[in-house]
Amino acid sequence: VVVTGDPSALTGSPPTDPVMLPGLNEGSVGPGVVLHIKSLVLIPLSHNGSLANGDKGRRRSRLALYKRPKANGVKPDVIHNVSTPLVSKALSNKSQHSISYTLSRSHSVIVEYTHDINTDMFQVGSSIRTRTHGGGGGQSAQSTISRYACRIMCERSAPYTARIYAAGFDSSKNIFLGERAAKWRTSDGLMDGLTTNGVLVMHPAGEFVSEPAPGVWREISVCGNVFALRETRSAQQRGKLVENESNTLQDGSLIDLCGATLLWRTPAGLRHIPTLKQLESLRQELNAARPQCPVGFNTLAFPSLAQREIVDKKQPWVYVNCGHVHGYHNWGYRKEKGERECPMCRRVGPYVPLWLGCEGGLYLDAGPPTHAFCPCGHVCSEKTVVGWSQIPLPHGTHAFHAACPFCGTWLTGEQGYVKLIFQGPVD
Repeated sequence: VVVTGDPSALTGSPPTDPVMLPGLNEGSVGPGVVLHIKSLVLIPLSHNGSLANGDKGRRRSRLALYKRPKANGVKPDVIHNVSTPLVSKALSNKSQHSISYTLSRSHSVIVEYTHDINTDMFQVGSSIRTRTHGGGGGQSAQSTISRYACRIMCERSAPYTARIYAAGFDSSKNIFLGERAAKWRTSDGLMDGLTTNGVLVMHPAGEFVSEPAPGVWREISVCGNVFALRETRSAQQRGKLVENESNTLQDGSLIDLCGATLLWRTPAGLRHIPTLKQLESLRQELNAARPQCPVGFNTLAFPSLAQREIVDKKQPWVYVNCGHVHGYHNWGYRKEKGERECPMCRRVGPYVPLWLGCEGGLYLDAGPPTHAFCPCGHVCSEKTVVGWSQIPLPHGTHAFHAACPFCGTWLTGEQGYVKLIFQGPVD
């Protein structure tokens, strides 16, 4: 697994802390992250390639995972049935990974895990849930890390299969599933369970690049089994086991950690996306065409990638209901609706600045930036807007909404995107 960025937060064995993603309020659509296998890169969807306060520690806009010098994967080994007073003693060995299933106040089942020389293990968690964990703060070892994290096991040899599991080991190498978490004995006598708020996965119905189409959201258990969704996100009754589906990640697989949504990309999929250099070239081509405001006749220009969040006087703006691109102006304001009337076609709707989508990992191809998401105005290729507008992302306890992958804004309008109509230079 080849990576970019600072791998220091994830190298070494064992991974006592998960990768920290920017935290959100529970139930929000984004931000999420993109994971690329070979290169395995973490990218917050709603930050468009950069964090507001810059990359610091394990909170980074792009964080990638190396193949470890030494395997640190684990696999189930021994099962213990213990009474509560013996639980702390059974978990005192900090060199042993284990999962504790609390069945009642007087009974727990502890599954010890042993070293697996064939896999590398990586953990990903939402930082708002785990920000003090492992950092010397006041949070105990039995923190909420299990609820808002997942494990990804990558095989160290071809075909480098990656599998996802719910919950993450804490700094004591333990996972705790309390009395309220759904848990059960399997037909073969082993234990399995779900985290309180669930780890959801959706594999694409077809190939993510060639035929982007959403699949069905499922829930992944602690042992990697696939289940239909619960009635609500934290319901104690598990969904039905889906035997013909697996926890193996594929290009376009989406992972939701109840506050952070992740996209998995493979080398085959990444070959179709634009690099930063190509995105800059596309930006320059747009500006070289000298688009003009059809009313003010001033030349418009997309800002550089480094200045993409700063609005200047040449910034292109768009009426998202029709796609006509203008320079900024004050006319056409409808006070009763808080919207604008397009001077070209008289359609009323939001009027927003246009921004180039700068995170290539979210693109489905390297096509020209001809379309924009509504209502946020992030610009990318037609295939990318069409693909993402069809993908429902989890929101709250049981709702789903399509959202812009660059900022996490819910999509609006009939399609969720619009084709841009530029006015060429008069001369």
